Amino acid sequence: MSFNHFDDNGQAIMVNVAAKAPTLRRAVASAKVFLNRDVASDIQDREVAKGDVLGVARLAGISAAKKTPDLIPLSHPLALHHVKIEFAFDKKESSLQIQSTVEAFERTGVEMEAMVAASVAALTVYDMCKGVDKSIRIGDIELLLKEGGKSGVYRKNE
Repeated sequence: MSFNHFDDNGQAIMVNVAAKAPTLRRAVASAKVFLNRDVASDIQDREVAKGDVLGVARLAGISAAKKTPDLIPLSHPLALHHVKIEFAFDKKESSLQIQSTVEAFERTGVEMEAMVAASVAALTVYDMCKGVDKSIRIGDIELLLKEGGKSGVYRKNE
């Protein structure tokens, strides 16, 4: 496996994608927030003192996707065409699944934008609820789907 973020002298570089043709790129990523049942219920009922946790987390995730090149040193600034953040509660394990979808017509993929969006949305849930429960845990940050470009389609577990 070769990594193309280094030149022949071992120096870090931003990969040159200028010669690549733009294609529709799509990525879906997720993160999981493990909560105690009372906090999960308060989030769902919009009873958290700081306000609408999911609404704020959605905005934070969308904003984070657009800020990815400021956070990940060698990522390219991309014109994102669509960012969506969705939430699903799992009562059995007392968790909140966050899923981000990012799309762009670009020369390089949007996997990092999707993963940053899911991660920051999860961190925002923690931030808004930490006054009630500091034991909230974030995990399972992963890429679920990647489409577009010459490497084709990636689906987790395929």
